[in-house]
Amino acid sequence: MSRPRPQAVQTNPALPVPPPSDAVILFDGQDLSQWRSATGEAAGWVVHEGYLESVPDSGYLYTVRGFGDCQLHVEWSSPVKVMGDGQGRGNSGVFLMSRYEVQVLDSFDNVTYPDGQAGAVYGQYPPLVNASRKPGEWQSYDIVFRRPPFRRDGSLLKPAVITVLQNGVLVQDHVEIWGGTSWLKHLPYDNHADRMPLALQDHGNPVRYRNIWLRELPEQQPAGPAEDRRPVIAIAERAIGNYVGDFLRDDGAAVWITAPQGRLHLQLEGSRQPLELVAHSTTEFSFRHLAGGLTFELDESKLATRLVMEYGGTKIEARRK
Repeated sequence: MSRPRPQAVQTNPALPVPPPSDAVILFDGQDLSQWRSATGEAAGWVVHEGYLESVPDSGYLYTVRGFGDCQLHVEWSSPVKVMGDGQGRGNSGVFLMSRYEVQVLDSFDNVTYPDGQAGAVYGQYPPLVNASRKPGEWQSYDIVFRRPPFRRDGSLLKPAVITVLQNGVLVQDHVEIWGGTSWLKHLPYDNHADRMPLALQDHGNPVRYRNIWLRELPEQQPAGPAEDRRPVIAIAERAIGNYVGDFLRDDGAAVWITAPQGRLHLQLEGSRQPLELVAHSTTEFSFRHLAGGLTFELDESKLATRLVMEYGGTKIEARRK
């Protein structure tokens, strides 16, 4: 709630974008043959004059097929008649792999929390700008999604990554998803199949969709070890406090090391999610739910005085405050 609301930008009307020759057509304006309900039965949404519309209390809509890495095109429109405000106005969502949501909302002159407006990775990343059009006008999402790969032991190898353009404007720039979508929090990654259905959310508002197509992308995940072969050690309870404390980066941003229930966690300033640490030695750590590593420098008394965090090509250094 405390994060600033993205600046609004004016966009052009979203015209139907013809699918390329290698696209999988998920909705062509004719029927719901590519979709099902959560129970596998016929979808409860309705088709009108080339678009499909959510029916309140009909439940989410799921694709019959599952998908992993993909380029997805979706056109959508919130109700012409404005009803409600905040999250109660034209609310729906596009769920990649049935788990990771790009928010759909009437965000035109509608104040709500930044990571809950249209173009947000819900509950995680606000859009870079508010590219929403007026209620009832057609809008588009073009989404490039890379699934999260898992090791053979079920642990996360690398987070999912997503890029989103709304009405041709970049609103999510290759961001790493923290985990599955849930209200007021995100869920930790769970080991799931490489291909999962897409889903459209029924949130009680009659949101319309049209011209939905998808291109399956070749896997580009880096090959990783089936498991982390480094030994895992337990840090002695009396030594946990040597790591706990406030650290500062060169730019002044804080990094906090905490130990709830005796388990070391790292949290970056601006992030709501602490990352649990796994010790491989007294100085080398990995993250339980993030592909990356953390190195501590210890002084003669074994107090951690400096840390270096590396993940996704990013390197963060901080010294004890």
